[in-house]
Amino acid sequence: MKRLRVLVVEDEPSTRAELAGQLAEQPCVADIVCAAGGGDAVRLLGSGSFDAAFLDIAMPGIDGMDVARVLTRLSDAPAIVFVTAYDNHAVEAFGLGAVDYLLKPFRPERLAEAVARIDHHRSGAASGGDKADDLAVVQVELAGRTVFVRRDDIAYAEAHGDYVRLHIGPASRPPLAPGRPDSGRRESVLLRQSLTYLEHVWDEAGFVRAHRSYLVNLAAITELRVTSTAGLVAVTDAGEVPVSRRHSRLLRERLLQAVRSGDRIRP
Repeated sequence: MKRLRVLVVEDEPSTRAELAGQLAEQPCVADIVCAAGGGDAVRLLGSGSFDAAFLDIAMPGIDGMDVARVLTRLSDAPAIVFVTAYDNHAVEAFGLGAVDYLLKPFRPERLAEAVARIDHHRSGAASGGDKADDLAVVQVELAGRTVFVRRDDIAYAEAHGDYVRLHIGPASRPPLAPGRPDSGRRESVLLRQSLTYLEHVWDEAGFVRAHRSYLVNLAAITELRVTSTAGLVAVTDAGEVPVSRRHSRLLRERLLQAVRSGDRIRP
């Protein structure tokens, strides 16, 4: 992992110092430059390039969204992580291409996850982009709210008319705010997208067609089982996925590749 030069933009001194201190503990962070507001951040852009920027949103004058818009115009734009106490800016944040969206207060392991996402983002950009990053976080409307669900939390996807029903395992992490359910768990949500498109953009992330109506996450499969009613099924924590004869060979081959590469079938 490349050691990162990071810009921290936060108008609250104690919060700024705390975030900078936690970032300094990350092994891949080499240099941290702090700005007390949006204006300072824009001026600091002349001091050299940054690999990542951690931006507060609600700041006087030039706010975090304004800073993000400036950063995205740079020829070598840094990965952007928003750090805020408010969840109502998530839609706009991901619309600007944010790598992550941290809600204050956050746990150290959550910050470490954001840093790992930055490295993945930078690696993809250096290689000309990574198809597996497409729809890494999906946005769905649920009871008048916008909910964000991470692709890696999805056990399988099922064709549902003009939509795809995304089934989320009970052991998965909760979706990104806003719309975080009280229990931190959700069984399924509907996404207005085609299964064929998801198969194309999620193939490199380990999603494989198991049936004409189902796409399954290899990492979510615990076993393959033959049943008396459905025939061959892929068992996940979110339910059983039927495997058609047409797709069974490819699924078995991809599972074998995953085991050999250490991506496993979970016990």
